[in-house]
Amino acid sequence: MGRVLVVEDEPAIAELIALNLRHQGFEVVVAADAEAAQAQIDRVLPDLVVLDWMLPGASGVQLARRWRADPRTREVPLIMLTARAAEADTIAGLDAGADDYLTKPFSPGELQARIRAVLRRRAPSALDLPVEAGALRLDPGSRRVSHGSGGARVELKVGPTEFRLLHVLMSHPERVHTRSQLLNRVWGDHVFIEERTVDVHVKRLREALAPAGAQGMVETVRGAGYRFVAQPGADGEGAA
Repeated sequence: MGRVLVVEDEPAIAELIALNLRHQGFEVVVAADAEAAQAQIDRVLPDLVVLDWMLPGASGVQLARRWRADPRTREVPLIMLTARAAEADTIAGLDAGADDYLTKPFSPGELQARIRAVLRRRAPSALDLPVEAGALRLDPGSRRVSHGSGGARVELKVGPTEFRLLHVLMSHPERVHTRSQLLNRVWGDHVFIEERTVDVHVKRLREALAPAGAQGMVETVRGAGYRFVAQPGADGEGAA
């Protein structure tokens, strides 16, 4: 399902959130203050952060502003938790960069629904929803990639890393992704992997798409990175 960072200094609330999210299939990491939260973010980017407003040290609003100002963490979805119910506080939380705002007390079911909604809006690749572009179809639930239409679809053999790479690219068609961005999203922000590793897996992905003649859908943008196009060769620089 994905990795969720829960930043909450009240142990009982943090444990309740973590327990319910793990039951839903999420991998959960808990941080009790701003310093611990930043350390977790620096280590591995989560798919979503559940962030309490009131924390020891820097507040949740300060953390949200810091992460939104950093290109590395700018797109990480944030749900803010707070006991503050005033409209001005809600606006302050959203202005700081929160994608959603939940006032305490709340039910675990409501938080789960908010998380699913935010992931659907901000990170479709984190959900098991099929992605289609042109004649190519990727189904995260069955881990299958196929090409064609109707009953004439042909399944393509794509390795696990190439599958994740294709999922990221197809989820954001026409967007140029740098090698560093692809490392973060496909390899989980593992800082010890060299950027040229991306080139190797792009080559393997194209080889996997070649039997369907779809290798040109993954374009190289010279000096920038890679992008996925439904119509190869229309505006890009090809698959070189």
